[in-house]
Amino acid sequence: MRPVSVVIPVKNGGALLRDVLEAVRAQGELELIVTDSGSTDGSAELARAAGAELLEVAPGEFGHGRTRNLAAERSGGELICFLTQDAVPEPGWLDAYREAFELDPRVGAAYGPHLPFPDTSPMIARDLVQFFAGFSPNGEPVLQRQGDLTFLSNVNACYLRECWAELRFPEIEYSEDQAFGRAMLEAGWVKAYHPRAAVRHAHDYGVLEFMKRYFDEFRGLREVSGHIETLDPSAVRDAVKDDIRWMREQGMPASARARWIPRSVAHQGGRRVASVLGSHAAKLPPGVQRRLSLEGRAAAARDDDPLPRGRAVSPRPSGFEAIARLSREGAAPLEAPVPGMSRRPMHVAVVIPHFARGSGGHNTIFTLMARLEELGHTVSIWLHDPHGHMYGSGAVIRRRIVDEFTPMRAPAHRGFDDWIGADVVLATGWDTAYAAALLPGCRARAYLIQDHEPEFFATSAESMWAARTYELGFYGIAASRWLRDFLAARYGQRGSWFRLGVDPGIYRPRPVERRRDTVIFYARHWTPRRAVPLGALALEELHGRRPDTRFVLFGQGEEARMPFPYELLGVVGPETLAWHYSEATAGLCLSLTNYSLIPQEMMACGLPCVDLAGGSTESELGADGGLALADADPLAIADALERLLDDPEEWQRRSDAGLALVENASWDVAAKQVEAGLREALRERELAAETATA
Repeated sequence: MRPVSVVIPVKNGGALLRDVLEAVRAQGELELIVTDSGSTDGSAELARAAGAELLEVAPGEFGHGRTRNLAAERSGGELICFLTQDAVPEPGWLDAYREAFELDPRVGAAYGPHLPFPDTSPMIARDLVQFFAGFSPNGEPVLQRQGDLTFLSNVNACYLRECWAELRFPEIEYSEDQAFGRAMLEAGWVKAYHPRAAVRHAHDYGVLEFMKRYFDEFRGLREVSGHIETLDPSAVRDAVKDDIRWMREQGMPASARARWIPRSVAHQGGRRVASVLGSHAAKLPPGVQRRLSLEGRAAAARDDDPLPRGRAVSPRPSGFEAIARLSREGAAPLEAPVPGMSRRPMHVAVVIPHFARGSGGHNTIFTLMARLEELGHTVSIWLHDPHGHMYGSGAVIRRRIVDEFTPMRAPAHRGFDDWIGADVVLATGWDTAYAAALLPGCRARAYLIQDHEPEFFATSAESMWAARTYELGFYGIAASRWLRDFLAARYGQRGSWFRLGVDPGIYRPRPVERRRDTVIFYARHWTPRRAVPLGALALEELHGRRPDTRFVLFGQGEEARMPFPYELLGVVGPETLAWHYSEATAGLCLSLTNYSLIPQEMMACGLPCVDLAGGSTESELGADGGLALADADPLAIADALERLLDDPEEWQRRSDAGLALVENASWDVAAKQVEAGLREALRERELAAETATA
């Protein structure tokens, strides 16, 4: 279970603070940190009595982002939850957050609803309930990615330490959480909303105090996101009508509704005016801003400044330092070759990018390296993770490799502080190639190339940098003859190739009745090269033709928007997949770049598979065997699947052909091909030395 830290900034916490602390303690084992900035009401003593670690911050040093960063630095949890001093967690709050971070390996932050207290005014109660209900109409957790709503609130939020460490809260006056929500989605992280991670929290100020609060909120939104609120009288009228309807739905008597209606008009009208003023706060004199602000502050830029200044931001590493360093310094010199070194047992230092459970590329790397160990070589694993996607020491990383992929003896290291050199340093992804080129103490450099990685990106710096790795002078070991030839023709990349293997101990026909109505689809839609939208359109067409067809999706833990009913397996282990492959009628796995392991594993279980015609897949696995190849058209793919569902003879022919095709697709053979490539990288160095001395 992931360790959790809970952080609560406090200043004169008031009557609710005791309830907050007790509710947090009731959630179970956790670290509790309270940051107090000058309380005079006994809040600090109350925090100590609750067993909290107390961090005291001078009132003049407090900042919403700065103080939360300080507390996060002091905390030890893998998950860091933030509350405010008046947000009381409901039972099950922490369990819901733990569940949120299991929904997808890229979840970097999660948040939950704010529920009203029983005595909260109807305007605020309605706002809270309806606002948060909009995130999850069906009451289930929701994942949000780039392009989705960026809302995030530190009244009630929880962060993965890796994500916080990569981005940190900006040191701005207000809305540090909203800025973080936008930045994390832009950086590729996933945000989760969990409706059961709830707190009781409602600010029931008077009308004037509410106006000041909205002034601050919308000034912060303008500063962080550029949002400008407009004055719309019809919006006030509609909001009052909604308040009346809400009161009626809650069973409030007519006499009580009549007493609340004038307050609703004042509240909704004042809210709209204050929101518009907050959006344009920089145009107001500082004195006016301070009077309109609940915090009593004015915007940083003055109206009489002819050139408003941006805020100062501290430098942080970009994560691409190895690229700049290689450009400045060039590759590290290689060690002098030793005669006969290409025929001896090798030490191979493997540089890997960050990974998540279910990563097919990492499964290939670790499977091959475990086989190299069986062939008598030593291997070490070096994680290159400059963006901080992964959490934990080398020992933690090694345990994940063993638990989630394959047993191996190799030690794992986080970064290169303990670098010891190697016979061959092996890059395994475009970003690792730059780091590997800088490592000293190596006799040769090789590059395990599983795909044409520039295609993983739109036109971008990353795409350009990925393409340049094929011109860095590494000896390439490509995951197909087709890929080797493609790289040689386009980039002049020299090297060898290997064929992806299948583990027959796992992927084999299992003793389960084969259904005649089931299509199993590899639907990891956050990997664009898997063409999941194309597959979805094909299955929608097939569902229209055959409404009783059963669709089973795997490869990603979260629900996807699909125009047909389906069963979701999520990210499951090889044993489970083998049973499902043995039960299904047809598989669907689309590969837009280099061919995939998955069709071979399906065929090894006797399951014919549909993939795309042309390119690597057709070149490596044949045009008319266990794979039914189709053009990249939804109707053509649906046609191919329908033939497998309707024609038993066609199905049997392809099933038999698939079993025959993968019979010799062995990881042992693949490892020997990779071993031969590594030896050739060393042999090239020997030949170069012999030529130089001849």
